[in-house]
Amino acid sequence: MALGALIAAYQEDDEGGLRALLPLAGQSLIEYQARCLAAAGIAPIVVLIERIPPALNEAFERLRIDGIPIVSVGDGMEAATRFEAGALILLLGDGIVPPPDMIANLVNGGETAVLTVADDTEHERYERIDARSRWAGVAIVDAHLLASTAAMLGDWDLQSTLLRRVVQEGAIRIPVGVESGEPLLVDRAEQLADFERAMIAASRGARRDFSSRYLLPPVEDFVTGQLIEAPIRPAWLIWGALTLSVLAAAAFFKGWPIVAMACLLLSTPLDLIAARIATLRLRPLPAKMLSRRLLWPVAGLALLALGWWQNSNGGGWGSVVAALAAVAFAEAARAEAPASPLSGEAWLFSRRNAIVLALPFSLFGAWNLYLAAMALYAAASFFLLQHIRHRLAGELTRD
Repeated sequence: MALGALIAAYQEDDEGGLRALLPLAGQSLIEYQARCLAAAGIAPIVVLIERIPPALNEAFERLRIDGIPIVSVGDGMEAATRFEAGALILLLGDGIVPPPDMIANLVNGGETAVLTVADDTEHERYERIDARSRWAGVAIVDAHLLASTAAMLGDWDLQSTLLRRVVQEGAIRIPVGVESGEPLLVDRAEQLADFERAMIAASRGARRDFSSRYLLPPVEDFVTGQLIEAPIRPAWLIWGALTLSVLAAAAFFKGWPIVAMACLLLSTPLDLIAARIATLRLRPLPAKMLSRRLLWPVAGLALLALGWWQNSNGGGWGSVVAALAAVAFAEAARAEAPASPLSGEAWLFSRRNAIVLALPFSLFGAWNLYLAAMALYAAASFFLLQHIRHRLAGELTRD
């Protein structure tokens, strides 16, 4: 059954503004809530708001630009008209910060439910249901109950009244806790700091080469934390990495290896940081994003430019051959690599690994030796991946 959503967004924070406009991960809370719901396939998304300040209207426009249709209503009766008869509605309380995984798990429930937390001092700001539990700020109600509640509402608060009625109707109660992903109730920006830090830590994800797994995380964490609140689009960082790689190729061709290395080193974490910021804003980068796919070819061009420069400055034709061999084997290894992670793959040839390994050679100007080492490294990675693929194919044949 399709699931819609009703977000309450009319209560003020401790400073007189709306809770819905509290900042979280470079966006407002209402944007985070809407993106969580949209990512789970929930539609329509209706926001109950008595007045729409300019900042909230701007947040709605940003959501619509990103393809998330969001509708604002002024009262419960108008909200009820936005949902089909018999539909289930996810009610999201005012100032509630839900973990995305929790929303996704609720989509296929198919029945009315109320998420609860323990009635203790830690949750004293949450609305009490009975002597043992409080409302976690998330519930599944049906459209008929919303309509009937709105019709008899009067001056009562829709969020609280609807909660009381769905509890009286016998909705199942689902206890949640810190371990299972507990929604956070906030009324001031400081309460979001720990949640945002946890989001940043969780956004790192798996890393498939030793450079990004062991060397770059401190840089990633710091820069991501600095940029998450900035009006910078993740795609700009990808294009920045691509531009730096092009500049590195030009610098190698011109005979400026120090400049080239600086550009390449600056480029190494940018695509990772971009992916993390996109994840934190609940707008993951497209899997087939052209600028990301061009990072390796342009890095290969920089390697070829290095071989050409070495050949033109006494390194001999072997430098060009080594560069060509490294690029060819690296591309072949990339084609052989399976989509799923492999044990030990962090030590295989990759763009970032090749850039990091250039550092010790650059200190001594041993560029010919570096090119030879990269050719051997890429070739070994290719043959190892080919061996693994043949072994896996043999195991499948025997099965």
